[in-house]
Amino acid sequence: MELLKRLLFPVIMLLLAAGFWSSPQLQQIAAGVAIFLFGMLSLERGFQSFTGGFIEHVLKRSTSTTARSLGFGVLATTLMQSSSLVSVLTISFISAGLMSLNAGLGVIFGANLGTTTGAWLIAGFGLSVNLAQLAMPMLVFGVMLLFQPNQTRAGIGHILAGIGFLFLGIDYMKEGFATLQSGLDLSAFSSGGISALLIYTLFGAVATVIMQSSHATLVLTLTALSAGHVGYTDALSLAIGANIGTTVTAVLGSLGANVAGKRLALGHLMFNLITGATALLLMPVLKWNVDLLARLLHIAADDYTLKLALFHTLFNLLGIAIMVPKLDTLRRWLEKRISRKTPDWQQPQFLNDAAMATPAAAVTVTRQESIRLYRLATDVMIQGLGWDVDEFLRGQPVSLLNDHSSSAVHNDMQQNYEQRVKGIYSAIISFISSAREKSSGRYDEQLRELRAADHHLIEALKATKHLQRNLLFYLHSENSEMAAAYHQLREQIGNVLRAIQEIRQLEDPLESALALDHQLLLNEREREQSDSLIEGLIRSRSISAEMATSLMTDKGYAQDIVRALINAARYLFIDDQVPQAETPESLQLDTADLSVINQSLEDRQTDDAQPTEQKP
Repeated sequence: MELLKRLLFPVIMLLLAAGFWSSPQLQQIAAGVAIFLFGMLSLERGFQSFTGGFIEHVLKRSTSTTARSLGFGVLATTLMQSSSLVSVLTISFISAGLMSLNAGLGVIFGANLGTTTGAWLIAGFGLSVNLAQLAMPMLVFGVMLLFQPNQTRAGIGHILAGIGFLFLGIDYMKEGFATLQSGLDLSAFSSGGISALLIYTLFGAVATVIMQSSHATLVLTLTALSAGHVGYTDALSLAIGANIGTTVTAVLGSLGANVAGKRLALGHLMFNLITGATALLLMPVLKWNVDLLARLLHIAADDYTLKLALFHTLFNLLGIAIMVPKLDTLRRWLEKRISRKTPDWQQPQFLNDAAMATPAAAVTVTRQESIRLYRLATDVMIQGLGWDVDEFLRGQPVSLLNDHSSSAVHNDMQQNYEQRVKGIYSAIISFISSAREKSSGRYDEQLRELRAADHHLIEALKATKHLQRNLLFYLHSENSEMAAAYHQLREQIGNVLRAIQEIRQLEDPLESALALDHQLLLNEREREQSDSLIEGLIRSRSISAEMATSLMTDKGYAQDIVRALINAARYLFIDDQVPQAETPESLQLDTADLSVINQSLEDRQTDDAQPTEQKP
């Protein structure tokens, strides 16, 4: 596809240059199309500046049923006047798992119907009013807002400027067709019958593929029809072709998507092809219905532009009427046609380029992949500590787990890290770097925190690798005191991993945060108690100074592992909607706080142990 675009580009440029040389009117029409397309780009950019929360929130809440999905597609396309943007957003959400395939198909079907509102506005309003006069103030105010540092104001500026350029482009095209007497007579291609329908349908599809906008093709068709340069029936075929051409945008948008996104793009293609083929086959019936409805709506018999808008709406409604009852059948066919490949566990499973289209989808897939990284990294850690992963995950008490530390597979942490973790971690960091360029506000903060969580996981792995060397040696030491101390270090890490497993099942973010702080509290108490234990072992000469040095160093590694795991869990498992930076400071305890709490607990235990004075 990219090669085809590169080959077609110079050909189109040469044809336009030749057309400009031969016809000033064609030059004005082409300039109108260019201005219109620039307006579409500005309009899309304006609405994309609001995809940092509001649109995503509405999209997730408005697609719970097929009817809601259809309604959202119609409304969003009506407001944004860009079915391409709606398609890209939908592919992004379905690729991130935020939307079901049925809901995505409903949005796409509704977006097709939503494109008809633009045809109604242009046919009923745009061709009878001097749009250039309306465009000028919008362009002035839009450009003024564009220079504002506030993102919301700049977004509104893009929208106003986009509408202004749309109006100006339509006016240019209208004036160009009005003065065009020769040089472009599309009626010369009309030979009547089915061949003419197919030729003009092909023209409409090709024009939409070239301009990447069915709206631009419809505007061009409406202005040519109003000036008499194209016949009514031929204009209807052009409208059908414009609908078919929009599927190319969806297919291009799905190239970087996962299986779900590709299924949606194929569903979009099937909808438009079936709808277009049905409309061509039933053209006489549809024209008769358009004439009937036109009389009921008091549309003049020779007002072909409004009748074209009515036809465009009617055949899209026909497509929805055909496809919606068969939605489940279409979904099953798509799932069978595009099946999921056997996953390569050394490659990312959730990251995909399509999810970068919206910050919400980018955060979602990053969190999913980071949670997967947590599982892979902790599996490597559990093996490195000498336990069986399946046995550990079954929930047996840590102190009763079988010891596999002498097995070779548990000793080579570096190889396990290279095979299972390193590639996934690198892919996540690369994805976050790209995604943060398009995100801001809380989404940017969430991406930053997820990157921090992944970094904490890698630090925990590194500390485990450092600890492992002495751990596997002293676990089987003849010195019972050293063996007991290292068993305690290992169990301390295992208890934290087990506690995080349980915390993941909690639904209340506040309860989860307090549970993690409780783990920090226990960890700090372990540190203080182990300091006293080591001093006692040295004084009693139960261990040598060399052993004490190793034990103190490895105790520090264990502390680092526990803190890194808790910090990673805080970012990954507390609340997937709110950045932890927004968590009240009172819920986040530092080392000084933990020491004070521990001292208070010890003082209370001492007071409780002392006998109370008997009252006379």
